[in-house]
Amino acid sequence: QAQLVESGGGLVQAGGSLRLSCAASGSIFRTHTIGWFRRAPGKEREFVAAITWRGANTYYSDSVKGRFTISKDNAENMVYLQMDSLRPEDTAIYSCAASTVFTAQVIGAMKSYSFWGQGTQATVSS
Repeated sequence: QAQLVESGGGLVQAGGSLRLSCAASGSIFRTHTIGWFRRAPGKEREFVAAITWRGANTYYSDSVKGRFTISKDNAENMVYLQMDSLRPEDTAIYSCAASTVFTAQVIGAMKSYSFWGQGTQATVSS
C-alpha cells in the first residue's frame, strides 16, 4: 500500500531555513511524480513544488521559485524540500503527494495526485 510520511517541520525565524522530508514507499517512489503542497491558515491548499520520478524535471510555484529546492535521494526513497529565505507567509502545513502525471500543464493540480501524506507544520515567525 502506498505510504507517504513527512517530517522536518518546525518553528524558524524569517530569513531562516527548514528542510522537509517525504519518505515514500518503494513502489511509489520509483514510478510517481512527488509533489509538495501547503495549506496556510484560512487559505486553500496550494501547489509548492514537484519532481518527476526520474528526477529529471522539477517545477515550482512562482511564490517559492528561487527560495525552495526540491530533490530526491533514490537510495533512501526520500524526497526533500529545502526551504531558504523563509517568510511569515510560508507558514503552513506542508504535505507531500504522489501522482502518475509528469507534464507541466497538470503537475500543479491537486486532482492529479492520488496518494497523500498527513503533513508537517512549518511556522515562520517575523
